Amino acid sequence: MFKLMKLEMKKCKLGWYVKGAIIANVVMITLLIFVSFVAQIEGETEIRNAEAILLMASTMVRGTFIIFGGVLIAKLIIEEYKNKTILLMFSYPINRKKLIASKLLITAMLTFITIIVSNILLVGVYFTINSYFSMIPNSVTTNQLIQEGIKLVPFAIAAAGTSLIPLYFGMRKYSVPTTIVSSILVVMIACQSQPEFSLATFLPLQLALAAIGIMIAYYGIRNIEKEDAL
Repeated sequence: MFKLMKLEMKKCKLGWYVKGAIIANVVMITLLIFVSFVAQIEGETEIRNAEAILLMASTMVRGTFIIFGGVLIAKLIIEEYKNKTILLMFSYPINRKKLIASKLLITAMLTFITIIVSNILLVGVYFTINSYFSMIPNSVTTNQLIQEGIKLVPFAIAAAGTSLIPLYFGMRKYSVPTTIVSSILVVMIACQSQPEFSLATFLPLQLALAAIGIMIAYYGIRNIEKEDAL
């Protein structure tokens, strides 16, 4: 399985993913700083605290890379069905189920890793800059960082599972746009945040979405022998 994943990553040349992740991180940190300065100018206290910044960073990162996961599924699976290049792969003496499973594992693994790394990067860069410019009055405490670190892993795992949901919609008509749009819709549900109640921090919902994504992946792999490239 790991050999298949390695070959698949080499074949698909995932440099675009790395570049996209770097650009996304630059955009997100810029947005965090911009929002903080605007809140400082307008005197909005609700988002001028460490908890709000940590929540905003976590939500943005998960939402961004769930969509990246949808793009990965579109490129690794849906596009190959649409262009019929998957037929060539199926002609090799490789188990179809293992082939598709390797593509989905790449998607989930990259989603998990980039969420972890990006969260650490965003929080680290933001609070380093804040120590010089005092964008929020009180800096983050060690206890807050520990609590955020504890929450980070289960939410990243949940997001990795959730990123597989677009497979269901994309495989119906082998549509790349449908796959990506469905990932955006999933993010709108998973990362919804309101002052009264935030779905983005409601772990049971995140785990439920992850379970749906894993089930979709399981049935997609199980039924792959019945699928014919159109």
